[in-house]
Amino acid sequence: MRRMLIFSWITIVAVFFFSALPSWAEEGATGKTAKHVKKVGKKAKEKEDGKSKNARKEGKKKAGKKEARKQEKKGAALPKAAAIKSEEPEPAALVKEIRHWSNPDYTRIAVTLDREARFEYHRILAAGDAGASRVYIDIEGARLDPGVKDHPIGDGLLKTARVAQYRADVVRVVLDLDSIKDYKIFTFSSPFRIIIDVKGDRQPEISATKESIKEAPPLAEVAKIAAVEEKVQPAKKGKPAKIRRIVVDPGHGGHDPGAVGAGGTREKDVVLQIGLKLARKLKEELGLDVVMTRSTDVFIELQERTAIANKVGADLFVSVHANASLNRNASGMETYYLNLAKTEKAAQLAAKENGTSLEKVSLLQAVLFDLMANYKLNDSAHLADEVQKAAYGKANAQFPLKNLGVKQGPFYVLVGATMPSILVETAFLSNEREEERLKDPRYQEAVAEGITAGIKGYISTLK
Repeated sequence: MRRMLIFSWITIVAVFFFSALPSWAEEGATGKTAKHVKKVGKKAKEKEDGKSKNARKEGKKKAGKKEARKQEKKGAALPKAAAIKSEEPEPAALVKEIRHWSNPDYTRIAVTLDREARFEYHRILAAGDAGASRVYIDIEGARLDPGVKDHPIGDGLLKTARVAQYRADVVRVVLDLDSIKDYKIFTFSSPFRIIIDVKGDRQPEISATKESIKEAPPLAEVAKIAAVEEKVQPAKKGKPAKIRRIVVDPGHGGHDPGAVGAGGTREKDVVLQIGLKLARKLKEELGLDVVMTRSTDVFIELQERTAIANKVGADLFVSVHANASLNRNASGMETYYLNLAKTEKAAQLAAKENGTSLEKVSLLQAVLFDLMANYKLNDSAHLADEVQKAAYGKANAQFPLKNLGVKQGPFYVLVGATMPSILVETAFLSNEREEERLKDPRYQEAVAEGITAGIKGYISTLK
């Protein structure tokens, strides 16, 4: 009986325990789930609150922009924080100088500014006379230097170059013409210059070139190696009368050193020495009259160099230079004549010698055909070929070097020449070995002798 009572109690407890177990498990699981739901709900609420906050910010921002547009339409000023800083206008270009060079069949005018500026040009024909007219140039965003005044010319093609502050930001240059057939306008860089070449028939009493030949242009500080008399010396036996006078042009000079070698050798110095030796040989060996654009360390502007050659009635123009390249191994001798650049290297060299950029060289090439209307293209190519062949032969006999041949390029220094003209790159200053050669008087002598021989060869082919 007692055993049965104990067994009954155990049974009751067991039944109670197992019946309660699912509810405990469910309660525990429910508790965990509730906590998880609470946590997720809190995050969702925070996220929703964040979205609401961002939405409120975005709404305020849009409302602010809308209000700003509304105020802008009314003409109201924006708050300081939202004010847009206006860009400062570029300073006006200063017209600093007007110069001119009178040549046998054209006049060159150069308008110099302190920076690049846009300009327009126009021609006005005089009533009843198609030959007499005016050309005017409006330079935009410019002001006139107080020291620049009207520039009298009176050379039979041009009467005067008048200049004035046409408007607050426009300088006008007016060319009063006596006679004109054509004119060309182009630009040079460093410094920025607007060049105007006016071509036509001069009045007979002014067209004589003897006055031009007797005295070299005073502004150019030109030095003559041979005295240029009023009457040119008669040609020596066997020398064609066509070639009587040569202009030798040592490149760069003054504040423009040209290329500079690793050892500090300056192009302007070595090419002057070669130029002086060349001038002496041309006079003594070929009996030619020689005019140098410079015989000392002075700066001559590029547009002035061919103007000098044209003014003295030169038959040939030879510009002497030293090359340079970013490739330190580049070496050799080459000769150029004026034409479009056929290669990237030729364009880069033209940019270096012109003191400008590849972009400016491209612009020059675009108008080059017009500028070369009177240029002796075939004769220049022939002269370049004869000079390159002889100069390389003479130099290479003593100092082995590469023959880079004859090339063409848009060089400012050759623009406007009315005679066969070339540019000789005697060696590379950027190459250490050739830098030493260029300093060597023996190499300079060999190059000068070679150029002289090339000119002699060119003359011998003329009929």
